Order: sequence, then structure tokens, then C-alpha cells
Amino acid sequence: MKSPIVIVDYDPAWAERYEAERQRLVAALGSRITVVEHVGSTSVPGLGAKPVIDIMIGVRHLDDAQYCISPMQALGYEYVPALEAQLPERRYFRQNTGGIRSHQVHMVEEGGAFWQRHLAFRDYLRAHPDAAREYEALKRALAAQYGADRAGYTDAKTEFIRRIETLALSGSA
Repeated sequence: MKSPIVIVDYDPAWAERYEAERQRLVAALGSRITVVEHVGSTSVPGLGAKPVIDIMIGVRHLDDAQYCISPMQALGYEYVPALEAQLPERRYFRQNTGGIRSHQVHMVEEGGAFWQRHLAFRDYLRAHPDAAREYEALKRALAAQYGADRAGYTDAKTEFIRRIETLALSGSA
């Protein structure tokens, strides 16, 4: 049985957990990657979230990701190629700590559409605390509504996320 979605209050330690993991990733992947970014809700100060550190790794070309699979697995990440049918522009890795998801990595082409959308969304929420509070309230309500239905929860957030991405990418305040 899947566990319910739980949104917890913001934890300043998330930034430290990201930085420690970033250093491990850079050491393991080296010149295969171009940049590592903290994305997702744990990257927005003050925003409640599922306590999973979302990391986006940039590569020059998506084909370069194939050379990162073994080093990522050596760090304890599971590569999930089945998700490429949904998002072919991303290579997805997840890591559990003590049987609980702790990190997920989205490996994409730096500067591509996926890259731009995720950074724009993060940066908009960082710059607009009112939007971050609205997002947190939505996530808490949806977690209560959807329980352990992660797909339903994720789908229900899509309209809000697309609206913020559109604002952020258009340069609107």
C-alpha cells in the first residue's frame, strides 16, 4: 500500500541537504554535466513541501545522460527509464533513504524548455511570496483530497504550475 502524500512545513535544512548532494553529484559526474540546480518546492524558502530534494542537472545534449547512469547508480540512485514515455526530454533518477524517497534528479539539456520552465517556476515563487503561499495551500488541500494518489495530486497541480510558468516566462509580475 502506498503511503499518503504529506506536505510538511519548510525546513531550512533542505538547502543544506541539497548542497551536500550537489557536491556528491558533481564529484561523481564531473565534466559529463554542465550545472546542478535545486528546484521544486524544497528550493523555495518558506514553502511547505513533500520532504524530497528535487535536483535538476544540466547536460549539453540529452544523449550525454547515458554516461551518467552508472555513476548515478553508484551513488545509490535508481534510474527510471519507464518515465521517458511521459517526458522524453528528461532522464529521471530517484533515491530512497531508509526506505523513504529523499532525492529525485531530473537530468535534462541545459537551456531546453524543461530547464527554462523549472527555473522560471522556482524563481517566480522565490520572488513572489504570495504565489508561494497560494501554492502551498493548494498542495496541502490536494494532499488531503488525493491521499496516496500521486498521479491525481500531480495532475491537479498542473493548472497552477502552468499559470505561474506562463507569468514567469513572459516576465509578468
